[in-house]
Amino acid sequence: MRKLQILLSFLIIFSAVSAKKNDGWISLFNGKDLTGWHQLNGQAKYHVEKGEIVGTTVSNTPNSFLATDKDYGDFVLELDLLVTDNMNSGIQFRSISKPDVMNGRVHGYQCEVDPSLRAWSGGIYDEARRGWLYTNELNPAAKPAFKMGEWNHYRIECVGNSIRTWLNGVPVAYVLDDMTPSGLIALQVHSIGKDVEPGKQIRWKNVRIKTTGLKATETPDVFVVNLLPNTLCQAEKEQGWKLLFDGKTTNGWKAVNQEKFPSEGWKVEEGTMMAVAKVKGTDIVTEEKFTAFEFQFEFNFAEGANSGVKYFTGNGGPSVGLEYQVLDDKKHPDAKMGVVGNRTMASLYDLIPADKQERFTKPAGEWNIGRIVVNSDNRIEHWLNGVKVVEYVRGSNIYKALVARSKYAEFENFGMIKEAPIMLQYHQDQVKFRSLKIRKL
Repeated sequence: MRKLQILLSFLIIFSAVSAKKNDGWISLFNGKDLTGWHQLNGQAKYHVEKGEIVGTTVSNTPNSFLATDKDYGDFVLELDLLVTDNMNSGIQFRSISKPDVMNGRVHGYQCEVDPSLRAWSGGIYDEARRGWLYTNELNPAAKPAFKMGEWNHYRIECVGNSIRTWLNGVPVAYVLDDMTPSGLIALQVHSIGKDVEPGKQIRWKNVRIKTTGLKATETPDVFVVNLLPNTLCQAEKEQGWKLLFDGKTTNGWKAVNQEKFPSEGWKVEEGTMMAVAKVKGTDIVTEEKFTAFEFQFEFNFAEGANSGVKYFTGNGGPSVGLEYQVLDDKKHPDAKMGVVGNRTMASLYDLIPADKQERFTKPAGEWNIGRIVVNSDNRIEHWLNGVKVVEYVRGSNIYKALVARSKYAEFENFGMIKEAPIMLQYHQDQVKFRSLKIRKL
């Protein structure tokens, strides 16, 4: 009996120590075979070798995914991966593959594996859905984190609406989103063209997950992409952001030439500040004025619409100032006017064209994310959907030359006022704005 009691005590202690050692972690890969996984979409080759999952490219086949049999909602996922060639890949999470949805195409969040010079590894891409949600242009300090030809440690944390990634211990992406609360995890082998030599490989090991005892990491250590309309998370608040629109009222806004909000032209509808088409409207401005700042906003325009976000207005009239162009480039004639596209979406209107790719622009009816950064030394940037598209120095000789050749040439010291409100332009077209947030620099 005494021996049995000792044995039981030993087993209890061993179990407690073992549980503490594991700390809730569960292995998703047994190191021997692909039990618990299944392949989707493409025909790339997956096999197990030396305790590692090996994915090999095959020519002329779609993106391939080795997916978990189970779906996961809140979790922390960790794994190590090795890319021996310059091979794009990714880790799917909270992703979906259903025969009756997109013909079974895997779609959802992807943590990027990008060993190219672009260096967006650890960024978040929305596979087969919305495209890039978080590029490493938003967090350039994370670009050197990926080590080509070495094992890289990835960590993905999903708790509620908070999605965060780390690469080799470096914080990379921080997204707040509620589109997909749960889904499969999958290891991607990217497609290659029929003329590209097959046989490139990526390897994964130490794939483990934790689903209990989780708490979202809310440290304000990186830029936050908050896709929850008209909200601020704790990290954003600590970074100094504040909302300019609460999603319910017009508080803090007024007509450009009055002390109250206009009775026509604008209305709050479904969490947006919406310009109503074809009525007698006027521009609206914030009651507060700004000098050096960072301003974020989402905009959604009807087909053929025109609008803009103006800043440093006043020299030449209350609506005359620097403008971040909001435009349907495909349908509005203004896109073909001006010089070399300097009236297209996200351009510094009539002065500098936005250097953008079509895949980083959303068409009419979809939400784009704009961003204007005004530094205290007059360096100004325009961003569109996570990519910088315009950069200039206000008041420089180049700036003055551009103004002299523009429609603003007649206005003395155009755009050089010290402080001014943020203005939303009324152009008799339907345009919706939301998630208007600003922080002073």
